[in-house]
Amino acid sequence: MKSVLFVAAEGLPYIKTGGLADVIGSLPKILNEKGMDARVVLPLYKRIAEKYRGEFTKLKTIPIHVGVIDTVATIYQSQWENVTYYFIEHAGYFERDGLYGYPDDGERFAFYQKAVLEMLWAIDFFPDIMHCHDWHTGMIAAMCHIQYPDDQRYQQIKHMYTIHNLAFQGNFPADVLTDCLGIDRRYFDDGSMRFHNGISFMKTGIIFSDKITTVSPSYSQEILTAQYGEQMDEVLRFRQSDLYGIVNGIDTKMWDPMTDPALPAHYNAETVLEGKRANKAAVQKELGLRVADDVMMIGIVSRLTWQKGVYLIIEKMADIMGLDVQFVVLGTGETHIENQFKMMEDKYRRRAVYYCGYNDELAHRIYAGCDLFLMPSLFEPCGIGQLIAMHYGSLPLVRETGGLRDTVHPYNQYTKEGNGFSFTAFNSHDMLYTLRCAADAYYLNRADWDQLVQQAMGTDVSWNLSADQYTKLYNEMD
Repeated sequence: MKSVLFVAAEGLPYIKTGGLADVIGSLPKILNEKGMDARVVLPLYKRIAEKYRGEFTKLKTIPIHVGVIDTVATIYQSQWENVTYYFIEHAGYFERDGLYGYPDDGERFAFYQKAVLEMLWAIDFFPDIMHCHDWHTGMIAAMCHIQYPDDQRYQQIKHMYTIHNLAFQGNFPADVLTDCLGIDRRYFDDGSMRFHNGISFMKTGIIFSDKITTVSPSYSQEILTAQYGEQMDEVLRFRQSDLYGIVNGIDTKMWDPMTDPALPAHYNAETVLEGKRANKAAVQKELGLRVADDVMMIGIVSRLTWQKGVYLIIEKMADIMGLDVQFVVLGTGETHIENQFKMMEDKYRRRAVYYCGYNDELAHRIYAGCDLFLMPSLFEPCGIGQLIAMHYGSLPLVRETGGLRDTVHPYNQYTKEGNGFSFTAFNSHDMLYTLRCAADAYYLNRADWDQLVQQAMGTDVSWNLSADQYTKLYNEMD
């Protein structure tokens, strides 16, 4: 039985800011069900400490000496379902209101990575594989090799590194290498950790790990190009033979329209028409929209940033609302975008609504109540929203990029194939054309629409297949 330690900066059910947390909350659980020993380690953030610390088991307090950092870390342990979680406590570094975006992030996550490595001997758990995620853990493979050269327990560990979003790279000044990570400057001088006159945690993870994965096959190819490579494409092409794309899944027990406690009406593929009608009416009443079961409701649950393609929506808002639709948007992001959606709500009273913030239960109801789920992303490493939407019988309309292209298959009016709608070029005209085609199918060809809903709900969006692919890669790392 292989042992795997997932090292990440966030993970459900304890803390979440993005899709990384969903992966950490789901994949280890499925791997354990398949006979592996998968565990997780996370920083003990303020939000976790306030809610859960009293329930955790305190294991040890250990000294951490790395560069100029001379402090201690306290290790806690917890169990969630069938997964063991470890937490690294340091009040100064992690008990803050936010998770990231601080001037000392390089120092904070240098400490975290060193503490994780020191934790291994402290609890006497040396996994076969350390599976690190995103920039916050990118230095671990290098630190393991460089800082423990005479300890076979460390040298025998294999390292997998997963890129969830190449746009966030953990780039810091060069002195972070020596001052915070305790690594000789020659690794900067020889270029293996250097990036734009500083150092890059992500580049280091790519260079020093045994295998690199991304969260969809298409994204693994896109990031080899200058267009999507975020100036890291040359490094990735260097490691191309060890680069794999494995699409994410969702926790189909947590996201289940038959049991979801946030829904006023439960349903499955057989009762989807009645179930979605009831959930749509509930969303309409809750948000002050006109209650009508025959109007197509478009939903968005997203961070409202340039990456998500929302400027395409803003550009064509008048045309979209010129169709017979209702529009529901949930999320926060760039101030300009938020203001545009507030203006939309003012202009199209009882037809459009913008919920500025995040409400998890409302998000569930939007997935269940809307007919069409809109994701016109500029790039999308994998995407979780389209998977949830399909599982809830809401047809996704996406741009063909990354994981959206891998999971959403466009409606073919001749063969009746597909589980959603998609467009290729990143422009508002193509998005609007596809949206009009979707509206035509909804209003004028309802038999095809209902068949698409069945095909969407029949799409396997679970972690089972992806977990098998990860297991195969783990086994190849002997």
